[in-house]
Amino acid sequence: MNNATKNLEDDHIYILKLIDVMELMTDATVPVVSDLEEGVALIKNFADGLHHAKEEALLFPLMAERGFSTQQGPIAVMLHDHTQGRNFVKGMSENIKLLKAGDLSAITVIYYNIQGYGELLRNHIAKENNVLFRMADNALSESDQEALFMQFKKVENQDLPNNQKSDFIARIEKLAQVYNLKHQNTKANTTY
Repeated sequence: MNNATKNLEDDHIYILKLIDVMELMTDATVPVVSDLEEGVALIKNFADGLHHAKEEALLFPLMAERGFSTQQGPIAVMLHDHTQGRNFVKGMSENIKLLKAGDLSAITVIYYNIQGYGELLRNHIAKENNVLFRMADNALSESDQEALFMQFKKVENQDLPNNQKSDFIARIEKLAQVYNLKHQNTKANTTY
């Protein structure tokens, strides 16, 4: 496996963990709004803002230079999935605002969007890990991969406070600890 595609697959581990946590949030009759907001912020800034940006601004254009179409085929499918994901996130964001304004019916729509996003991204990640990234590994030279990896590292370590990959991962881990603990306690209290 090459460094650039491995880097993206490593991101996927944390994106999947974030999805798991957000799905645990949907177990609550009334969610913790600040946790929902944190989950959405992490999707927007890490999954979309950092990870998808590496793909859309760096990997996909390089693959297009190597003969892949961005209008049809795997790259087009990935771009379509990214757009669908953004629509689910928009649904979450808009309804969190409604929930904060006192509209409890927004919870159902938030949960629907979380579930839809989770299903979409799990399938999307499987397609990237098993198909697209393997195609990239075959099409890109070792020097392409190395240059791409260096560009990814530059993007990940921007000099913006709390916007580095390590910051996002720490925030995901913190949410995961809270919700995995809540989930374990809930299961323990319902065991007969």
